[in-house]
Parts: sequence; structure tokens; C-alpha cells
Amino acid sequence: MNKLAKYIIAGILLGLVVGLVLSKSVDEAGNLSGGASFILGCIKPLGELFIRLLKMIIVPLIVASIIMGVNSVGSMGRLGKIGSITIGYYITTTVIAILLGLVCVNVIKPGEGVKIDDPVVSQQLEVGSKTIEEKNFQNYSAPTLTTLMKDLIPANIVKAMAEGQMLSVIFFAIVFGIVMVSVGDKARPLLDFFRALDKVMMTLTNWIMYIAPVGAFALMTTTVASAGSSVLGSLAKYMATVLSGLTIHSIVVLPLMLMIFARISPLKLLAAVSPALATAFSTASSAATLPLTMNCLENRAKISESTVSFVMPLGATINMDGTALYEAVAAMFIAQAYGVDLTIAEQGLIVLTATLASIGAAAIPSAGLFTLVIVLDAVKLPSEGIGLILAVDRILDMCRTTVNVWGDSCGSAVVERLKSIGITGK
Repeated sequence: MNKLAKYIIAGILLGLVVGLVLSKSVDEAGNLSGGASFILGCIKPLGELFIRLLKMIIVPLIVASIIMGVNSVGSMGRLGKIGSITIGYYITTTVIAILLGLVCVNVIKPGEGVKIDDPVVSQQLEVGSKTIEEKNFQNYSAPTLTTLMKDLIPANIVKAMAEGQMLSVIFFAIVFGIVMVSVGDKARPLLDFFRALDKVMMTLTNWIMYIAPVGAFALMTTTVASAGSSVLGSLAKYMATVLSGLTIHSIVVLPLMLMIFARISPLKLLAAVSPALATAFSTASSAATLPLTMNCLENRAKISESTVSFVMPLGATINMDGTALYEAVAAMFIAQAYGVDLTIAEQGLIVLTATLASIGAAAIPSAGLFTLVIVLDAVKLPSEGIGLILAVDRILDMCRTTVNVWGDSCGSAVVERLKSIGITGK
């Protein structure tokens, strides 16, 4: 673990302490007192600034890196093989994560014993109902192949970039890179431009990371102070179930994939991407963490730019192991709380819906909440049930995002190894 990762972790721990102290200063209405509210008001913008800086560089970095990656691959056939292996890996690990979450929630049964008629629980459900109404999620449904294809091909690439529609941006960058390869030497000025842009964006990423410990401190303080410590006890069993699944997936399943297919030490890769994982935990955004993750994989893990530039942007958009696992556990928890016994077929529907939702929700605000509502609707559970878990959603979001980024990083190592032994073509 390098100094940057240590400083970020120190910022997270300090933010945890400060957040807990601030959360104790509440008035009779349950709101932070004047002094605590003022302190939090001064700290919160620092975290928001850090996330905005990271998001600022995502689109130009992805466009430049993917175009460079496609040009380094050199042929449509090899690009197709790399793409199919990458997507196959991502779908496989996502399904494994969901199945693991279902096993954990069926064994631990965190929702049993929750009384819906309890005044506190009733209030939580009212909050959930209000949240659904405010977000207007009733108009959405699980993404189909048709909607995914529409999201893939942008009608206006400038608008897609402005709105952060990453599937569209990735598709455009891949096609643009392929056309550059077909044009040949006449496209060399463009290639030089994107090579320079890629280098500049990576350097800017390094500069932004100097303030990462401060950003991590501010984000952690805000999260803990807002959530408070009282809600943790009431939802401890549910949180333990989610964290158990995430832990098993991240320290057993993914390392096994690394050892079997990538033939590298999981600890070695973990040390290389530790700054990215710490940042993912504090920001709860795999997209915002993407520039740093790519930087760590290229410069510290020594994975080729051509692999990282293709695999990582795609993974940050469609590979959500942690999120998919969380959706499965949350849906089953709500079902157990309502006393609904879901059949094997209905749990199979959760697997399918959570997989599709995790792929299709990347460009949607409140993506985790959105996908959960889709899963609940698929198995005919009341969407208001999200109120039961809203209080700890941010904390668990930080954990599942870290697993998402770890899964993407493992995917890069696996594809790199398969390329080196010729499976993806010469």
C-alpha cells in the first residue's frame, strides 16, 4: 500500500470519528444542532468539490483512452474477441455475485422478525413511499434488449457526453477508433491528438489525487453525520448480510478468478489498486473513481494501456458485482419483512432482473435505488419497502462500489493474461 492509499484511509477514519461526534449533537427534532450543522456545512463542500473534479475528467479520459486502445488492438477480429471475453467475464461474475447474495440472505434471514405494524417501521415505509413518488420511478421498467440498444447508439453524441451516458460514449469511441484504423496514415494527426489528450488527462488525474485524502475525509464525515449511529443497530442484521456477501465475493470469488485465469497474486493487484479502492469507498462512485483506477492499473499493476483503456470504461458502466449482490439481498430482505416467501422461480427472476438492471442503470440518477425498485416490481413486492433500508443505503453504497471497482480491476488482469497467451488473437 503506497502513501496515497494510507492518507486516503486515514482521511476516511478521521471522517468516521468526526462524523460520529457531529451525529451526537442533535436537537429535540432530531436535526443537527447549530454548531454541528455549521461545521458540517463547511466540510461537506470539500467532498462535493472532489467528486466534481473527478467527474470533470471522465468523458475526455474515456474517449481518448478507448480510441487509443482500439488503435493499439489493430483489427476488428481481435477487438471482437477481447470484447466478448470482457463481457463474458463481467456477466459471469455478476451472476455469481447475485447467487451468492441470495445464499447469504436465505441463510441469515435478516428480514424475519421485522414487524410492519411497528410505528418506527411504518414511518420508514412512509419515507420510502415519499421517496418513490419524488423520484417518479413508477414510470420505469426493467431494461430490455431494445432499450439497451437504444442507449448504446447515441442520437447526439455531444448530448450523450454532456449527460454522462457512458454506454453511448463508449460505443462512439470504439466506432471512431475503428474508423481511424481503417483510414490508416491519414488519421495519424488525430491519433497524435488523442495520445496527447490521454497523457494530459492521466497527468490531471494525478494532480487531482493530491486532495483525495481531504475529499475522503469530507465525504465520510458527511455520510456518518447525516446517517447517525442509531440506525446502524436496528439494521445490523441486514447490513451484516450484505457485507457478508460482499466480503466473500471480494476475498474468495474474485481472487479465485485472478489465480485461475490471470495467474497473478490477488494481494499484488490489491496493493496496486489500493488508492482507487479507498477512493471508491469514500466517493461511492465507480465512475468518479475510474480515472484513478485506470492510472493505478497502468502505472502500478503494469497492465497494458490497450487492455485498461478498453476493459475499465466498459466495466465501470456495465459491471456492478457489488450492486447486483446488494439488490438481491435487499429484495429478499423486504420480502422477508413483509412475510412473502419467494419461490425458486421468483428468486431466479431476481437474478435475471438484477443482472439487466445493473447493466442498464449506469446513466440514471440514484442508480442503486432505481434498480432496486425494478427488482421489487419484477417479483411483485411493494416499492415502499425501500424505506426499510434507506437509512443505511449510503454506507452500503460505499462498500458495494468498492467491490464494483475491485471486480473491474480483476477483469483487466484476466483479459491481459488471456491476451498474453494468445486466446484473444495475435
